[in-house]
Amino acid sequence: MRTGRVILGTLLAILTLAIGRAAYAYDYGDYRSSTLVSKAWGALNQSDLEAALAYTNKCIELYADKAKEMQASLKDYAKGTESEIHAYWALNDVATSLFIQGEAYRKADMKEEAKTAFEKLINEYSFGQCWDPKGWFWKPAEAAKEKIALMESGSAVDFSDTSSSALVTKAWAALEAKDLDAVNLYANKVLELYTPQAKEMQASLKMYAWETKEKVFSYWALNDVGTALYIRGKANEQAGNIKEAKEAYEKLVEEFKFAQCWDPGGWFWRPAEDAEKRLEALGL
Repeated sequence: MRTGRVILGTLLAILTLAIGRAAYAYDYGDYRSSTLVSKAWGALNQSDLEAALAYTNKCIELYADKAKEMQASLKDYAKGTESEIHAYWALNDVATSLFIQGEAYRKADMKEEAKTAFEKLINEYSFGQCWDPKGWFWKPAEAAKEKIALMESGSAVDFSDTSSSALVTKAWAALEAKDLDAVNLYANKVLELYTPQAKEMQASLKMYAWETKEKVFSYWALNDVGTALYIRGKANEQAGNIKEAKEAYEKLVEEFKFAQCWDPGGWFWRPAEDAEKRLEALGL
C-alpha cells in the first residue's frame, strides 16, 4: 500500500513540475502586443502550434478589450498615413493574432478550430490591419474569408509564398491545368497585394520600359499584376466565361498597359497588346 502511495506521489510531483515548466516555457518579452505578434509569426513559420497559440492567446488576453474599443470607433478600415493606421495598434495586433491562430490550426489540419478563429476575427475585429515589412498594410479579416473559402472548397491552392513572381508562376501552372478556381485565387491575390505599386509604376511611364533586361524587371509589380490579369482573362475565356474574360482583359489594357512578361525563351512580350487582340477576336 505504501509503495503505491509513493509511486502516486512521485507521479503527481512529476506532473506538477511539468505543468510548472510549461507555464514558463515561453518568453513573452515585454508583453507588448507587437512583441507577442512577432513571436507568434516566428512560431507559425516554424510550425510550432503550441507556441503560436501561447503568444496569440496572451496578446488576446491582454489587449482584446482595447481592440474592441478601437473596432467600435470605426465604420471602415482606418485610412491615412502609416502612423495613423498604426494608432489602432491593439485592434491590428489582436486581429493579426486571430489570423495566426487560424493559420496554425489550419496547418495542423484542425479545420474546425481554424474556422472558429477566422470567424472570430471576421465578426469581432474586422477592421484590423497588419503591416507587411515590404511596405504596406493588408487586411487579416479579408484573408480569413479567403482561408475559410479555401478550406470549404478543399482547394490545394498554396499561399505559402506570396511574392508576386511566385503567385504568377502558380497562376500559369493553374492555367495549364485548366483549374479556373486556382487561377482566379492566385490572380486575385496578386492584385490584392500589389495593385498600389503596379499603379505607381504604370503612372511613372509614358511608354514601355526597354533599355535593359534589368530595367524592365525593375517594374516587377506592374509586370506581375498585368500578367495576372492576362492569365485570369485567358482562363475565363477558356472556360466560356466571356464577361469575366472581358473584364480582366479590359482592366489590363486600361490600367496596366505597360506591363511586360518575361518569356523563358529569352524575351519580353506585352500582355496588354495580346489582350487587345483577344478582345477583338471575341468581338468585344
